[in-house]
Amino acid sequence: MGPKGHSPWTGVSQFLQTSQKIIQFASGKEPQPGDTIIYVAGAFDLFHIGHVDFLEKVHKLAERPYIIAGLHFDQEVNLYKGKNYPIMNVHERTLSVLACRYVSEVVIGAPYAVSADLLDHFKVDLVCHGKTEVVPDRDGSDPYEEPKRRGVFRLVDSGNNLTTDLIVERIIKNRLEFEARNQKKEAKELAVLEAMKRREEAKQKAAVPDQENHES
Repeated sequence: MGPKGHSPWTGVSQFLQTSQKIIQFASGKEPQPGDTIIYVAGAFDLFHIGHVDFLEKVHKLAERPYIIAGLHFDQEVNLYKGKNYPIMNVHERTLSVLACRYVSEVVIGAPYAVSADLLDHFKVDLVCHGKTEVVPDRDGSDPYEEPKRRGVFRLVDSGNNLTTDLIVERIIKNRLEFEARNQKKEAKELAVLEAMKRREEAKQKAAVPDQENHES
């Protein structure tokens, strides 16, 4: 492969398969003349209502939207998010996104930077991103530099602050609270058992002198 994803032999842009290759999971509809092709990209990990609200807002930007979602490979997500992300692998994330009614197409293993090659290949009219942080590419550049240069980039506020990080934090918090409650419960149960044991031992000790008195 040459620079910018071109084959040095054919000159054809080499893109990974899209959901049209797994048509049973996609809408099966090709973009039609007059459709506005909108590209969004991300991890879409633990697909949640925050993602749905964002995609709905993007869908409302055009009269006839055709939304292509670019999903980054697991290694790419881990590179810019860290913390052992993603929780779901790329296959699980792909099926979750395809289940959303607003998405027409998924690019599996989309490049992190939205390049001119990608925009031209899919004939993208608009590129959207939510209000979440945009992490710079490996070389420190803005991954949305090209769509911004073309004037086709738009920030979309979903109005929903839920993120994958917040969901993970809730899970960890609830798990820790559950374990703390269990530890307190176990401590109480152990205290009761210990008290019962001491009471039984005291009864046995008290019974020994009585037995000696009867024998004498």
